[in-house]
Amino acid sequence: MENYIKDIQDIKKMMDRSSQFLSLSGISGIMAGIYALAGAYLVHHVAEEKYTLESLTFKYILLIAAAVLILSVSTALLLTLKKARKSGDMIWSSTSKRLLANFMIPLCTGGIFALLLIKNHYYGLIAPITLIFYGLSCVNASKYTLRDVRYLGLTMIIIGLFATWFMGYGLEFWALGFGGCHIVYGTVMHFKYDRKQ
Repeated sequence: MENYIKDIQDIKKMMDRSSQFLSLSGISGIMAGIYALAGAYLVHHVAEEKYTLESLTFKYILLIAAAVLILSVSTALLLTLKKARKSGDMIWSSTSKRLLANFMIPLCTGGIFALLLIKNHYYGLIAPITLIFYGLSCVNASKYTLRDVRYLGLTMIIIGLFATWFMGYGLEFWALGFGGCHIVYGTVMHFKYDRKQ
């Protein structure tokens, strides 16, 4: 009877591995949160009350945002590769391709929408839009990875909606979502999954 139950558990694990990408690193979530908080801190100190697309302030903000994005993505890739090698998983499989496609469609849509808002000077909506579309990306991709990603996504969507309600506090909500939530999510993921390997 015990062997039968163990066989069923092994089959279930194999099925989960074939349908889900399980090599996401909790530490990469923590690092993304730290980068986001550092970026928000820098933006808070360089931003003026009013600025234009041509202003030096806006260029600084774009540079900070690009640095946060590049650091977050590169850290996530490096740590995910390391975790995948350690657990013997393939990094580029049909599951990871589906995960990436489902994550990128809402994310790219939100990115284009944010750029159009910037072009039309709707700066107050940038933080809510990036939070909401990132949350939708996580929810959309969660069927191909750990279930906890769905909860991160839903939390981001809720924070994005609050950021829309309390217009004028976009940077604070952005820091809470991309900074605080990533740190909490990454810590939970690390202790729940990473340390077991």
